[in-house]
Amino acid sequence: MTFVLWMTGLPCSGKTTIVKKLQQNIPNLAMLDGDELREWLSPKDFSKAGRDEHNKKVAHLAKLLLKHKVPVAVSLVSPYIENRENARKVVDAGDKFSEVYVKCSLAKCEERDVKGMYKKARAGEIKGFTGIDDPYEAPPNADLVIDAEHETLEESANRIKEYLKSKNLL
Repeated sequence: MTFVLWMTGLPCSGKTTIVKKLQQNIPNLAMLDGDELREWLSPKDFSKAGRDEHNKKVAHLAKLLLKHKVPVAVSLVSPYIENRENARKVVDAGDKFSEVYVKCSLAKCEERDVKGMYKKARAGEIKGFTGIDDPYEAPPNADLVIDAEHETLEESANRIKEYLKSKNLL
């Protein structure tokens, strides 16, 4: 089966790590990682307009992969509710599109930050950083909420697989 998992959460919440774990058990699962895609798909514009455009481009890539029967997991901060609602509309996959909120406290995300992005943002070296001087709007109605702060990686991945099975997507 094919589907799009739109993994959203603060930077360093564990989105990409969870998707990599899922790739070990879900054949041909493609990952669209926001950080990797930003390098070549979108300029490093972290303004609201820049983020909106980046999210839109990633949604179109997910739609294209889905069209070709490739299951997709998008790992993207997508900080604004409207970005995620727009992604759902662009992908236009009905119940094959699932918004997964990777919930993790700001303090825990900062602790996990091996690149030092939060430290740079707090020092004013990075402007518009989500969670510091730009908001993250948590999904009020996510299809699935993963507690990445208190669940193990294995538990999180298993919950997503069970969710997909319950929707007949696996």
